[in-house]
Amino acid sequence: MDAEENYLYYSNEKLLRLIALSKDRDEAIREYLRTVKYAPITDFSNGLEWFNVAEPLSFANHLKGKVVVLDFFTYCCINCMHIIPDLREIESRFSVEDGLVIIGVHSAKFENEKLSANILAAVQRYNIGHPVVNDHNSEMWQNCDVHCWPTLLMLGPHGNPIVMLTGEGHKDDLLDYIRVTLDFYQKKHLISNHTLPLKSAFHLLPALKGPLLFPGKIATFLDENDHQILAIADTGNNRILIVDSSGLILNVIGGRKLGFEDGSLEAAQFNNPQGVTFRTKSILYVADTENHAIRKIDLDKGSVVTVAGTGQQGHDRLGGKSGSEQEISSPWDVCVYRTRDMDLTFHPDGKPPIKEVLLIAMAGTHQVWALFLDDTVWWKCKKYTSGTCINIAGSGREENRNNSYPHAAAFAQPSGLALFEVAKEVYVADSESSSIRRLSLADGKVTPVVGGDRNPNNLFAFGDRDGVLYEAKLQHSLGVAGSPDGKTLFVADTYNHKLKRVDVTENKVVTLMVNNNLDSTDFADWAFKEPGGLCVSADGKKIYLADTNNHQVKVVTLGRNGTISKVQKLELRAAHVPTNPTTSDSPSRKPLLSLPKPLIVSEKGGKILANFSISFADGLKLAVDAPQRWTTELPAPTFACVPTNGTAAQSVDVVVSVPAHLDPDHVHSLHVSFSLITCSEDVCLPRAFTIRVPIAVSQSGADCLETPVRVLLDKNNVQIL
Repeated sequence: MDAEENYLYYSNEKLLRLIALSKDRDEAIREYLRTVKYAPITDFSNGLEWFNVAEPLSFANHLKGKVVVLDFFTYCCINCMHIIPDLREIESRFSVEDGLVIIGVHSAKFENEKLSANILAAVQRYNIGHPVVNDHNSEMWQNCDVHCWPTLLMLGPHGNPIVMLTGEGHKDDLLDYIRVTLDFYQKKHLISNHTLPLKSAFHLLPALKGPLLFPGKIATFLDENDHQILAIADTGNNRILIVDSSGLILNVIGGRKLGFEDGSLEAAQFNNPQGVTFRTKSILYVADTENHAIRKIDLDKGSVVTVAGTGQQGHDRLGGKSGSEQEISSPWDVCVYRTRDMDLTFHPDGKPPIKEVLLIAMAGTHQVWALFLDDTVWWKCKKYTSGTCINIAGSGREENRNNSYPHAAAFAQPSGLALFEVAKEVYVADSESSSIRRLSLADGKVTPVVGGDRNPNNLFAFGDRDGVLYEAKLQHSLGVAGSPDGKTLFVADTYNHKLKRVDVTENKVVTLMVNNNLDSTDFADWAFKEPGGLCVSADGKKIYLADTNNHQVKVVTLGRNGTISKVQKLELRAAHVPTNPTTSDSPSRKPLLSLPKPLIVSEKGGKILANFSISFADGLKLAVDAPQRWTTELPAPTFACVPTNGTAAQSVDVVVSVPAHLDPDHVHSLHVSFSLITCSEDVCLPRAFTIRVPIAVSQSGADCLETPVRVLLDKNNVQIL
């Protein structure tokens, strides 16, 4: 078959037609299954690299008797990110033992995304739990005649295509298709309940030796004493860290649990936060990306509140509602713009007050939005009330289209903002077009700066080339920051793993090269891995870089002639290492079980791979469909742990990062708390207990420890075996 016939071959038009004509949706799906007769797809090639499994999968062996959903994705794509929560929910309803297997088929857009190490980091960063294969030559993509990201291809128990869905927003349909298909083939005795050799990719995380996990963005503020304060979006740990320029942690906001919750700094919950910016020393705004919300942190009040977004992905491309009534989609960066009010009615002296506007890179709808923090009269003398959240630039189409009219322009996943306040301009890292764009805050005009292509529909004009305007080439740049003098723009050229400098008057970009005097043996210290955000010190001499896949913040000292003279890791440390409280008297921790001996880790830092498995006696078991939960509590903010909580509680794998330079005379305690609903033949029993894992360091300690913890529950007791 040719490509067009192949595409129709997998089309779901017949299925949709049957559903539309039938009064019984399930029966229409069954009728479709009775008539669909597609040949099985070609199996995965040998030699492909897999993640989240202990061995490569095949349809001939592992997947025979399973309904399989192939998720064709590329990890840069915001639409692909949007369906990850959908797939996670589907997996929570249908297990591998039920007969469903979801497999991510990574078919890259960018050259950088073809590398398995980078795909592995993305799997860890996005918390993808199902198997993923690196389709580096797009062989499976071509065999299945896929044309766009994301695409979902559902297969029957013999690898036979059933339905293909393109784009996002198919969760409810897919749930119905899977439910009916499993039942249909189960009645034919074609579904197998065998398990798969799953193994979480988290165990491949490096020994971080620090508290950060995939930090996304960073912002700076100069206080009244000329002290530099930094806000770090510790994205993988779902928290915000406030630190001083020496790395001392001043505040920890969130991080105890992934979620969407306002409240105190400790209790607040985030979901993969990215952009962060200071309004004042004590007030910050956060682009809480996967919660599709803007959050306000008030350090003085000790609170976090949602100021825009509902917590669910929105599809509105106009906006205009107030605060948490306005749905938004994947905000990726934020900055505060201060402007004179344009309403001169009550200001005859011609000196209207300063008004503040929060600008938002809305990656999910390919636009730039504004949240008005004051009642403001702005473009075309239109009045906006405080709290209004609205689109100010971008049509919503994914394009690299420049235009004098802001709503006729189009962006492609804008992911970074840099404000030049005097010039009244904001620079946009337009990641999917691999370009830097300029939005005038005086009139809304959108113009090119560097990168991309003249053709607004060409989103594949990427590379690594210094130059002017379109001659220059970038690769999926995520971060931008302006110099204090407003003349220079610095770019985190993410997929080229480089820092670059743009002369904004000449639209010229050059790579910041490492000074020859820098010791070449320090390569591991200064080499970057997918840096996602950056900010510039108040004196313009240093760049603070969120070096995302190195799990670090790098301090880059700028030398003469556009060179880098020094690169240092910002060593984060707590003000003090608290002694774990005596928890045996805490009702939430009864009973408290402890491992008999501390785990001894190297004083240089390391990681602990801990597995907590629970078995049952006396006819006890977990109650079906009842909520089962577990959470972790770390000894100090300089430790890190992934994941931090979950609902699959019978077997729990966590990876704990132990920092360097801990006191060798002190024992630190990791607590893992379980809240279970168990049952026997005659009664349901809620069971809560906490396991204490003591951790110590020594010169002879291990860099990596694997620790199995076996717990036995009966009707009356819980014990560590």
